[in-house]
Amino acid sequence: MPTVQTLLTFFGVAVLLGLSPGPDNLFVLLQSAQRGWRMGIAVVVGLCIGIIGHTTAVALGLAAVFAASEIAFDALKWCGAAYLAYLAWGAWRAPAGVQGSGDEEQQPAAPAQDAPAPGFARMVMRGVVMNLTNPKVLIFFLAFLPQFTNPALGPVAAQIFVFGAVFIVATFLVFGAIAVFSGVFGNLLLRSARGRRWLNRITAVVFVGLAVKLATSQR
Repeated sequence: MPTVQTLLTFFGVAVLLGLSPGPDNLFVLLQSAQRGWRMGIAVVVGLCIGIIGHTTAVALGLAAVFAASEIAFDALKWCGAAYLAYLAWGAWRAPAGVQGSGDEEQQPAAPAQDAPAPGFARMVMRGVVMNLTNPKVLIFFLAFLPQFTNPALGPVAAQIFVFGAVFIVATFLVFGAIAVFSGVFGNLLLRSARGRRWLNRITAVVFVGLAVKLATSQR
């Protein structure tokens, strides 16, 4: 099994990667700002479940087979881009009104917490789909995890699972902190119809940007 020093080094690198701007932490930030920190945590849980899938694929050698297939890569990235476009459409059409205001523009719509909204389980699934439909993540894990393994310390597959678990811990801590911070800050914006509307529009535009970036990505 990996040494303690190797695990600590890997954990530090994983934390830095989590803090680096990317589609996943941006996704967490926007979903938390739009729906609250609890739903943001749900997305983080989903992303961590996705990491389990990627780690398993690397450990079993499936990731290498996938990376060699241009058809599989393109199919997965288009699924991911389509899903992001779907989320963008939902964010653009989300209600922006706030109850209890004398403003006629604000009066018709209910607040996000009272309007039909995805539950915790559905937000977890959003995180899972967001992670698993990004082929770049799988290829990254294929290149990243084996660098820390040492065949002299035991089965490489088992070591990859250990590193995957450490990566999940680092991801949950970093992304969880982002979810809480963004959720608290977003709650201030959601107190007004104008703030809610702008947040919905920004979320939609960013999701479209992520969809285009994923659709145009190359192996």
